[in-house]
This record gives sequence, structure tokens and C-alpha cells, in this order.
Amino acid sequence: MTRRVRQKCSHSKDKDKTDISLDTLDSGCLNSATACGVDWTTLPDDTVIQLFSYLNYRDRASLSSTCQTFRLLGSSLCLWDSLDLRPHNFDTAAAVSLSSRCKNLQRLKFHAAGSADAIVSLQARALREISGDFCQDITDAALSVIAARHEMLESVHLGPEACERISSDAIKALAYCCPRLRSLWMSGVREVSGDAMNALAKHCRQLKDVGFVESDNIDEVALGNMNSVKLLSVAGTRNLKWGSAVQVWSRLPHLVGLDVSRTDVNQSAVTRLLSSSQNLKVLVALNCPVFEGELDSNTMHNQKGGILLTFLGDILKGVASLFADNAKNVRDVFKYWRRLKNRDKNLDEIVVWIEWVFSHSLLRIAENNLKEFDDFWLTQGAAVLLSLLESSQEEVRERAATAVATFVVIDDENATVDCQRAEAILRGDGIRLLLNLARSCQEGLQSEAAKAIANLSIDSKVAKAVAESGGINILANLAKSMNRLVAEEAAGGLWNLSVGDEHKGAIAEAGGIKALVDLIFKWPSNTDGLLERATGALANLGADEKCSMEVAAAGGVHALVMLARTCKFEGVQEQAARALANLAAHGDSNSNNAAIGQEAGALEALVQLTYSLNEGVRQEAAGALWNLSFDDKNREAIAATGGVEALVALAQSSSSASQGLQERAAGALWGLSVSETNSIAIGRQGGIAPLIALARSDIVDVHETAAGALWNLAFYRDNALRIVQDGGVQPLVHLCSSSISKMARFMAALALVYMFDGRIDGAVPMGHSSQGSSKTLNMDGVGRMALKHVEEFVISFYDPQTFYTAAASLVPTALAQIAEAIRIPEAGHLRCSGAEIDRFVRMLRDPSSILKSCSAFALSQFTMPGGRHAMHHSGLLQNAGAPRVLRAAAAASTAPIQAKIFAKIVLRNLEHHHEVSS
Repeated sequence: MTRRVRQKCSHSKDKDKTDISLDTLDSGCLNSATACGVDWTTLPDDTVIQLFSYLNYRDRASLSSTCQTFRLLGSSLCLWDSLDLRPHNFDTAAAVSLSSRCKNLQRLKFHAAGSADAIVSLQARALREISGDFCQDITDAALSVIAARHEMLESVHLGPEACERISSDAIKALAYCCPRLRSLWMSGVREVSGDAMNALAKHCRQLKDVGFVESDNIDEVALGNMNSVKLLSVAGTRNLKWGSAVQVWSRLPHLVGLDVSRTDVNQSAVTRLLSSSQNLKVLVALNCPVFEGELDSNTMHNQKGGILLTFLGDILKGVASLFADNAKNVRDVFKYWRRLKNRDKNLDEIVVWIEWVFSHSLLRIAENNLKEFDDFWLTQGAAVLLSLLESSQEEVRERAATAVATFVVIDDENATVDCQRAEAILRGDGIRLLLNLARSCQEGLQSEAAKAIANLSIDSKVAKAVAESGGINILANLAKSMNRLVAEEAAGGLWNLSVGDEHKGAIAEAGGIKALVDLIFKWPSNTDGLLERATGALANLGADEKCSMEVAAAGGVHALVMLARTCKFEGVQEQAARALANLAAHGDSNSNNAAIGQEAGALEALVQLTYSLNEGVRQEAAGALWNLSFDDKNREAIAATGGVEALVALAQSSSSASQGLQERAAGALWGLSVSETNSIAIGRQGGIAPLIALARSDIVDVHETAAGALWNLAFYRDNALRIVQDGGVQPLVHLCSSSISKMARFMAALALVYMFDGRIDGAVPMGHSSQGSSKTLNMDGVGRMALKHVEEFVISFYDPQTFYTAAASLVPTALAQIAEAIRIPEAGHLRCSGAEIDRFVRMLRDPSSILKSCSAFALSQFTMPGGRHAMHHSGLLQNAGAPRVLRAAAAASTAPIQAKIFAKIVLRNLEHHHEVSS
């Protein structure tokens, strides 16, 4: 079972954020500034401040609370010049709580929804830069108030989600109130009017970097009045009139970089821009279908020194052409540029901007996930993203990590990644780069890097590389983060890494199990994504016996039952039920099965989940009940909580369900039917008819499980009669003779001998057992037909030469060879009651050679050395006086040879178990 990978989803709702206040910032777990005999308060102030600067602001504030010295130093204004409040509920109350620290605040990142008033309440009048995402709800009024209260603003970035409620009015307010504005980026503005453009041109004379991306309409003519603009992006903007745009934009005196990616620009417009612009050095045109359709890659060239960057050429080589000749053969031009000692300031500005626009466009293209970009990602896209992961710009690194997480996933719902893309990241040393970002103290980088690592780890080669590079320890530590988004993505990484058996032990050694369980207790509600990932990882880990015990020791049983009882999110319910199923699957090897049954409300919760509208939840709940029913106390407790009725209803409704649900519904009824009371109740509740329907399935796992349930049920006469009345003879005969599963054939044969061993005779009315019917069935004729197929099943294990050799020989190895040849390995997991063993022993005395042979064959399977319950069956046979009956059957002159040999094998098995026990 694997997790569902989801690409970046919206975290704009409050449930995905942590409350933030001065109290929570100042709360810490330390109560002394001394540890291990070292007095940290004696460090020089400058050293302490430098150490504080490496912490995120939450840890910084927490450490400040440990003593008065640290409180004073931790409140230094230089430590609070930047805040990233995206993971938190940033409201007015939180802002007021933070305001005393924000007098020197210059950079603020936030989720825009509901945050406008809070930004004002920070009283950060020195604020220079604001960056907001999830801006769908921010209004003209809100943005106007922000502008009016922060006249020192130099940079405003809102996006990448559409600013649907922002119009030209808010843009004019920015122009009037913020004359120092140098950079303005907005995404998805419906319309940018000429008045707004002219206001920016008139009042913001230092405005150099402008981006109106993914917009519906902008006044391209008025944009030509913004003479101060050096870097301009209209990527993804629709309805541009390129004739007018080229005419006015080419006259912009300072324009050096223009991004027209994802627009309908044509070749004529591109050529004219490159040839006519006064100072244009770089024109970025990534994913422009019209232009690319018109352009012959052989005709691409530079005009007046302008560089054209498009997917039809090598974009890294294109960037390299900005530098001296010795950069043209460099594989990673951005890395080359970062290492230059003597750099041109103007060129630096252009390259920084190129990184910025590349990260935007590649993320958008990755989100669209179009098949046509397969070659691009493999030939150059992955390499560009890897280079951007090392950018000096935090936002670029973050977007590049998000793009990596996104472009490798080709099917969200089925957790499918493109292995070629994933391995391209692996070959490019991307795992090391992402793990370095995950070690960052910046939580935005931690979150996106963890997401990328999680998605890439679906590929087994990448997962191995992550583990070998220390990624499991990093993710386990991130799972302890106080930032929900970081913890959620880290849990997702552990979920994917825990799919196979290779990394489960390493996750446990890294403390991952405790971290995952703690996540459930830390955020028990309203954090659906985090809880689903944590429970999914625990479910995978619970499949390993050693890890399952660690999950239980860490409080995992209580945590998972709590979720199964209280959580309403179907993804969490499904994974919690699967986790409980896996914890209970280890049978007699540990006490988890019994422990789950003893946990208050566990069985009731699982029974209720079988009524869920979600098929996955029903399936996993049934699977958990199946595993739990192997414990005698659990079996009766499940029935007492309405489990029989629930599982019968589930089986009745499963005719069009998935294979997994059908198998688990039948399996849970099989488990409950071990009990006589439950078996009779299943028959009375109408559970036999749906099991017969499942026995007709062509899917081996389904009909095998249904055959097991019918075998148990057929032990009791009323149930056997119902199986006959409901038309169950023919499906069982078909399984006995035709199934490719020896186990299914075996259990179908046992069900048939239970039904036709003489308990039911005469004529039986046909039709549904709960309804009257005028049709009758002659049991003698049907019984002979059914037992004939049972005989053929037993004879299929008969080899005349070896059997006669064994009958004539006294050498034990001959019997051992036959025993090994007839062994059905799965039969060693079956467990019979004393009453069932007694019944098989009675069949050994029956005059019917078929019943005698089938009984001896069954007992040989149940007592094979190495079987889980072989010793149990051996003891029951001894108590029933079976050795004497077996010796008689082995010596009977009238018995078929196969019955004799099978009886001898049982006697051999009993002797073996007696020797072992003594």
C-alpha cells in the first residue's frame, strides 16, 4: 500500500495554520540558561545575537524566554527585520502580540487571506517588502490600507495565485502612497488600466521591476509610459495587442529584460522587439505555442546583442552568451556566475531576474503537467531546476523545490512518478541539493524541499539515495517541527520511504515512529493532510513486526484508535484503519492484536467505519476486523458491537466493489465464523448468499477467501442447508475442480464434505433460504455429484508409482517425499477447533472411501511439520484417540491406497510432534 501523492495544495484555510501569539513565541521548554555545566549567558552579546540569527523566529523567541539576558538579546531589532508568517493564523490579535518586536521589520511574508488588517496592526512603519500568496480574497480596500500605512514600501509581490479581487484602483493607491516602490509583481489581476499604469509612471519614478502575470487585460500602450522600468514580465497574460505593445515597449529607454513566456506572442513581435528595443538584452519566451510553431530553430539568432531564451534552443547556453567567451561551454551557467569574483552589477541584476522568471514559468509548466514537455524536462528542464535550487534568492529556491516536487508526479491519485524525470534529478545530484535545503532554518524551504524529497522517493532508486544520504534522519527531525506544513511534508516523505521493507528499520532508528505518533497527539484535529500522511506512514511501518511493536510502545494504538473514532476525514479514517489492520496482523508473535481489542472504542469504531460511504475506508476497516478476529476475545467483542450485521451488510453490498473490499469483507466473515455463535448468526443474518456470490468471482483472492468462510459456515447443519438452498453447491464444485488456487480447491472440498456427510438427506426446497419455493433438490444425487468432484480433487495429489512404492516400503523417506509433494503451504495457517478435528476423525471411520480419503488428506495438511497450528492439531488428535483410528485406516484392506498413505503421513506427523514436544 502506498500513499497518494498530492501536488502543492492550498493552505489558505485556517485549519492548515498554527496560531501565533507573544505567549506562544515566548514559551520554551528550557527553564535554565545553563546546560552540561556551560553558562551560555557569559558569551559575548555579538556572538549570542549571531547564534540567534541562525534560528527561525519561533525558536529564537522560545530561547529568549529562558533567561533575562537572552530575552534582551533575543529582542534585538536586528533579529526581527524579517518574518515568514505563512504557516500561521496571522490575524489582528497575533499582529498586536508581535508589534513590540516589529519596529524594525522590513520584510514580511504572509498568506494574504484575512491578513490585511493584521499587517497594519504590526505597526511596522519601516516595512520595505511584502510578499503574499493565496491572494484570492485580498481586496482593493485591504491593499489600499496597507499601502497607506506603509509608505516606505519598495517591493510588493502578490501571487502566484490569482488576485481576483484586486483592480486598478488598488494599483493606483500603491502608486500614490508608495513612491519608493522599486518592484511590483501581481498575478491574475483582472485588468490593469491605463490610469493605473500612468499613476505608477508618474509617482513611482524608481520602479524598475514590474510583473503583471497571468492577467486578463493590461493596457500595453500605457505600460510604455513607465520609462523607469528595466525588467518587465507579462508571462501568461492574455489578450495582449502585440502590434501596439511592440511599438511602445521598444521605446522604453531602460528596458533590458522582457518576459513574454506563456503568451500568444508571435515571431514577428519577437523579432521586432529584439531589433527595435534600445537596450533590450534578454527576451524570455518559454512555452509560447504560436511563436514556437512559426519559428525554425535554425533561424534563431541575436539581434543587436539581445538574447532570445526559448524552449527551442538550449536556454542555459543562451544565458551563458551574456558572459565572456569562456562561459559558453559551462554546463551550469548560474553556478559559474555565482562563483565569479569580479561581477558586473548590471549583469548581476539581469541574471537575478532571469532566475526569478525561470522559477515562475517552470513551476507553472510543471503544474500543467503536459505530455509534450517530456523531452524538455529530460534534456534541460531538470538541469535548470537543479541550478535554481542553489540560487541566492530564497523565493527562487523555494519555487524550484516546489517545481521539482510537481513535475515528477504524473498521476496524483495513483501516486505515480515519471521515473526518468526522478532519475534525472538523481543524476544531477538533486538529492544532496534538496537535503541541504531541508536542513535550512527557513521553514518555507524546509517544507518545499521535504515535499520534493517525498514525491521523488516514490521511485525506489531515489528512495535508496535519500536513505544513503541521511535523508531519513533529516525527515524524522522535520517531522518534529512546530510548523505544520513542514511536519506534514516530512511525514509524507516518511510515508513514501516506508512503502518497502528496505527503510522501515532506518526510520525506526531515526526516531521516526515516535515523531509520527507525536504528530497525531500534537495536532489531533483540523489537520487532515498531516494526519493522513502520519497515519499512512505508521500503517506502512506497522506491517513490519519489529516496527509494529515500536508503534505500540510509542502510544500508536491509542493514537490510531482516537483517529478512527473521532476524525471525520476519509483519508485519515482509511489510513488509521489500515494501520490498525497491519498492527494486528502479526498474530501470536506480539500482543498488538489483543491490545487493540482492549483499547476503548476500537472495535466499535472499526465496525462503524464499515458503513462509510468511502470504499477505501470500508475496505480497510473490514481488513482490520479480519485480522483482529484471530483473537478469541476480539472475535466475540466484534460480534457484540454489531460486527456480524455490519459485515454481512458489507458483503451484500460488495457485488460491484473492488477486489480488495470483496476479499476483506469475506475474510472478516471468515474470521468471525470460527465461533459457533457467530457462524450461526452469520447464517441467520443472510451472510451466506453474498459469500456464495463472492465464491463465483474469477479473482483468486476473492473466491479463495469466500471458500474459507463457507467452509467454516458449512460445519453447522442449518448453514449447510442454507448453502444448498441458496445455490452454493455449484460454485463450490466449480472451485473444487477448477480454481488455480490449491487452497481454494481444498477449502471448497472441505465445505462440500461437511455438507454431504449424511447430515442432510431427502429433498431440500430451493431458492433463497428466507423465501418459500416450489422447487426441490434431491440431496442424494447432488451429494454424489459433489463428492465425486471432491474425490477428483484428492486423487489429483495421487501418484500411483510413488504411492505404491511407499505402501510396499518401510523406509520413512518415501512417506516424507510424498508429504512434501502434497503439501499445500497456505493450509498450515488454518486452525481447527476440537469439534472439527473430532468430525474428521469420525469421517475416517465412515464407510465412504471419499470421506475417508478427504479426511486423511485434510489431517495430513493440518499436521504438517512447520505449520503454524500443527502442534495444536496434533494435541487435539491425540485427545480424540485418532492414532488408533488412523492405524486402522492405514491397514484397512478395503480403503483406497491414497487414504492409507495419507493416514500414514498423519501418523508420521504425530510422531514427529510428539518427539519435538518431549
